[in-house]
Formats: sequence, C-alpha cells, structure tokens
Amino acid sequence: MENRYSVHPEQVKRFTTEELRSHFLMDTLFTENKLTMYYSHEDRVVIGGAAPGQSELKLDAGDFLKTDFFLERREIGIINVGQPGAVRVGDDEYVLQTKDFLYIGMGNQDVAFTSLNGEKAKFYFISACAHQSYPTQKAALSELTPDRLGDDAASNVRSLYKVIHQDGIKSCQLMMGITMLDQNNNWNTMPAHVHDRRMEAYLYLDLEKDSKVFHFMGQPDETRHLVVGNEQAVLSPAWSIHSGAGTSNYSFVWAMAGENYTFTDMDVVPMDGLK
Repeated sequence: MENRYSVHPEQVKRFTTEELRSHFLMDTLFTENKLTMYYSHEDRVVIGGAAPGQSELKLDAGDFLKTDFFLERREIGIINVGQPGAVRVGDDEYVLQTKDFLYIGMGNQDVAFTSLNGEKAKFYFISACAHQSYPTQKAALSELTPDRLGDDAASNVRSLYKVIHQDGIKSCQLMMGITMLDQNNNWNTMPAHVHDRRMEAYLYLDLEKDSKVFHFMGQPDETRHLVVGNEQAVLSPAWSIHSGAGTSNYSFVWAMAGENYTFTDMDVVPMDGLK
C-alpha cells in the first residue's frame, strides 16, 4: 500500500513535473500475481489493481488499515479491465467479462480475485469508507444502456455508463462507471467542472502503446497537466478540474467519493475561466 497525502492547491502551483506525477499519477497498477494499492487521504479512498496469475489473490491490506479485514468498514467497486476473471465473495463467485463491474458492500470478510482458463484478468478497484452494508451486485456491460453525449464538432462523442450511483447499484458514497469515446474523438469533460464536495479518480484504458492522454488538472485559473499512458490512473482532488484529450480515442473508468451522492452535483467552469 502506497500512502498519498492530500496536497493544498497553493503547493501545486510550484510543483515540478515529477512532483506532480508523484502526488497524483498512479502509473503502476497491474503487476502479475500482485495486489497493488494506493491509499489517498482525499476522502480516504483506496485505489488499486489485482492481476492474478495461476492462483487467486486475496483482498488484503495487511495492517495498514488497522482493521481485522479490508471491508470491515469499507465498500468497494471493481471492474475487470483484462481478460475473463472471477471475484469470489465468501462462497459466491462472480464471473466478470471485460469491463463488467462488481460492487461489494461493507462487512464481507473473504474476497479474492482469480483469472479463468489461463487468461490474464486485471481487476481495477476503488474502495471508500462505508457506514452501512449494501448487497453485492454485478453489472455486465453488455446489459447496460449508456448515455450518448457530445458531438463531432467538439471531438467528444462518447458513451457514458453510470453503474454504481443513486439510480443504479446502491452504495454508501461510492459512484463509479466508464466512459468510452468514439473513434476519431479525443476530448472528455469539456467544458470542465469541479465538485468541491467529492474527489474523483480516472483510470485510462484502450490506448495503444504509443498513444497518450493529456490529463488536465489544477484550479480552473491555474491549470496543470499530466501525460498518462494505458492502464494508468490519476487522483483528482475536489478543488481540481479533471479533463483530458488523447492522441487517439480511449476509455476511462471514473469513480467518486465524498460528501454527497448526487451525480449531477458539479460546478461548471466557463471556458473563459480556464487559464
């Protein structure tokens, strides 16, 4: 578990590129046969990746959380971004195809990840603190209906899948979904916005080796950027915009946690307010 402390926006104004990356970029999430986790003091979320090989990987943070088991006081949202795999929750097994989701509520003590039939599954997850337990629930991408957003003139035609949210899979505070840009489109979330009541994390996917996303962050009038590759994630504090433009089309998994549970709670930044 790597610890990431919160950073004040005034500090970020003076960061070098490497300092910016060390605080906000999670560049290694999937190492075969390992569980990789980052603990963020932004709403105390845990962001991680599990890449099981021949044997299962158990969800375990050691003594970092100072609890008897990982989900003792937490909930978790999971998406498989690799080949077919399964998540075991107690005696129940949930098979996840590529881009299928699973929500597991507080109190589930025995959770483990496996790859199926010699494949290489990759499970990305985000965990938030919880105050009550909600049922474990799977959502297959093939059974979800996306919101179609954007237009060709703005190069941002995309499909937005809301999965864990107020009108979907119920949780305490976690919201999670995926957005996929159409071919020849590269912008997401522009005009930009902030939501001062919750943080967000982005995992960028479906990028070729030599493709990159320029992730824009920072206060609206003091922006910075991170150059992000495939299967890398970015922490976005509540005070920061979160928008990106790619050298090709891509997908991104978004997840939020914080004060409220309203997907549409955001403060849009006018284009002339960006600097």
